[in-house]
Amino acid sequence: MSFEHPIFLLSLLLIGVAVGVWVLAERRRMRYAVRFTNLDVLASIVPARSWLRYVPPVLFLLALSALFVASARPQVSRTVTNERATVILVLDTSRSMQSQDVKPTRLGAAQAAVHLFLDRVPKRLRVGLIAFAGEAQVATPPTSDHQLVAQAVDDIGNYVIYGGTAIGDALQAAVELGKRALAQNPNARGPVAAPASSAYARTLAASATPKEPQKLVSILFLSDGAQTRGVLQPLEGAQLAKDAGIPVYTVALGTASGVVTRDGFFGGGGPEVIPVPPDPTTLRQIADITGGKFTAARDADTLQAAYEKLGSSLGREPGKSEVTFIFVGIAAVLLVVAGMLAVVLSPRLP
Repeated sequence: MSFEHPIFLLSLLLIGVAVGVWVLAERRRMRYAVRFTNLDVLASIVPARSWLRYVPPVLFLLALSALFVASARPQVSRTVTNERATVILVLDTSRSMQSQDVKPTRLGAAQAAVHLFLDRVPKRLRVGLIAFAGEAQVATPPTSDHQLVAQAVDDIGNYVIYGGTAIGDALQAAVELGKRALAQNPNARGPVAAPASSAYARTLAASATPKEPQKLVSILFLSDGAQTRGVLQPLEGAQLAKDAGIPVYTVALGTASGVVTRDGFFGGGGPEVIPVPPDPTTLRQIADITGGKFTAARDADTLQAAYEKLGSSLGREPGKSEVTFIFVGIAAVLLVVAGMLAVVLSPRLP
């Protein structure tokens, strides 16, 4: 716990002073006590001293202590929502995502995991969606309307392209979408991307190598195969993300035994069985280069756990929350209890 105005904690010394004055007063009163010769009569009119009579003043002092602590504005460390954060979801929709080694299919498991992710992220977090196979397509631009993103996830079949897997190009598209999100947010920290054609943008891309990702934009990248198409290689796309200060959290979906079938061409033979193992090595390298994290998901449960965990962390950052109201509430309760006990325990003459 920390305090916004720790100097106000010195007021707690007044509690110690008050206790010291009371102790001295008690000793002084006992020193000058008048002797009463008839003890039987005294006992009949004055109730016996009990420790219960000290409870109300002790509670009162505790209430004052709580108020003094509240005046220092106590704060606790916790994760708080970054209102300016953006997450770009990148989802592989190639033919290999129809493999059933992850139930019901790789694509079906990925869709369910994305829905869980959307349920866990902060409500104001902006989320964008890119679907890719042989090329990348923006399904939804970054938006805080998570229902719109969820609908696009349900319609992801419209973006299935059986033309291979272009991991590098998909990363490039996600980085560009993230940069546009930063440029549209004037309150965002970090450099704002200039148009790609400007000399300033080229100089910035060449020199920008931040030690720590700014994490205003994060990319959550899921793929189930190795690169088979595209202009950029996967690690070239990862370097673009690193230069932009954007961490990439990668998920390798599927098992080494995953296969898909393809009908024979021109009636020549039966269906062709094609192995579609994931490429965890490349996806791990992408995460390491950009400062993200890598997850290998071999089943739907592992995939959902990964997306649930990321949904609870992305878009949030370490921060502090003020808990002054807790101490004020404690003080109010103690004052009420002290007052009630004072009435009940106060001595009365018969």
